[in-house]
Amino acid sequence: MEAYKQEFIEFMVDCRVLKFGDFTLKSGRKSPFFMNAGAYVTGAQLKRLGEYYARAIHDKYGDDFDVLFGPAYKGIPLSVATAIAYSELYGREIRYCSNRKEIKDHGDVGILLGSSLNDGDRVVIIEDVTTSGKSIEETFPIITAQADITIKGLMVSLNRMEKGLGGSMSALQEIRDKYGFEADSIVSMAEVIEHLYNKPYKGEIYINDTIKKAIDDYYAVYGA
Repeated sequence: MEAYKQEFIEFMVDCRVLKFGDFTLKSGRKSPFFMNAGAYVTGAQLKRLGEYYARAIHDKYGDDFDVLFGPAYKGIPLSVATAIAYSELYGREIRYCSNRKEIKDHGDVGILLGSSLNDGDRVVIIEDVTTSGKSIEETFPIITAQADITIKGLMVSLNRMEKGLGGSMSALQEIRDKYGFEADSIVSMAEVIEHLYNKPYKGEIYINDTIKKAIDDYYAVYGA
């Protein structure tokens, strides 16, 4: 596992973004782990988060894209922080774009924030986590209606490695198959488990045998 991935796992734990216990997800599933990007709240945290996304996107897509699109609402700060980090790390000016939940009909009109989307633009979508793929169902028609663009791929911070809406394969694989673009993550839950299972971090075991069994039981039902 790359060093930055190990650092990112520890960063999620430090920021209390990744937690282990008993959680009910938006999908209704009962999960032994939960990831909440809304817990990144400081300038230093957002700066580091943007750097991790930028490294993962650069590893996957290089400089072969023009726009980072972050779906409202959590995708807005992600796209901004990552665009800044990409400029600082790789000297490449990437535009950021997000959508509004409601179309604005005065001033800066339309459904988009930040950059407009233009014919020929190559776009990377950036999100916190994709559990079922529902958010892409909402995002895809919005951005493809704006211009003749090419979606290079989707980057999320954590691949939960569970079944998507179709119920037979992972949400990320469903996205690849349905929309024809790549879908990747900074880290996967398999990498999180590999890095934290029965290994102390700052004096605490975050994935002990009990949590590991709960994760295994969860994946027995929802794993892809």
